[in-house]
Amino acid sequence: MENISFEYFKKMDLRIAEIKSCEEVAGADKLYKLTVNFGEERQIVAGIKPYYSKEELVGKKIVVITNLEPRSLRGVTSQGMLLAASNEDKSSVVLLTLDKDIPNGSRIS
Repeated sequence: MENISFEYFKKMDLRIAEIKSCEEVAGADKLYKLTVNFGEERQIVAGIKPYYSKEELVGKKIVVITNLEPRSLRGVTSQGMLLAASNEDKSSVVLLTLDKDIPNGSRIS
């Protein structure tokens, strides 16, 4: 990957969000529709269904990018992106979570 400038990095709005609800996306094997709260509520569509149950996700605090352009996935609009790490073959995917509590909406810098 190429390097980006610090100025470019500062354009990303990374925040702490709490997952408030989780629903399956009809006809999709990998997608969940999440409602997250980072000071306001938004909908995010994420391909994490093979790795997490709905029950594991609700209440979890995660890292999200809040200023991505909305994108439609399987007819459902995603208004951001959660951050996760994966190994090369994607047999394991892990959400970026917190080791201590901090309020929803806290900025990552």
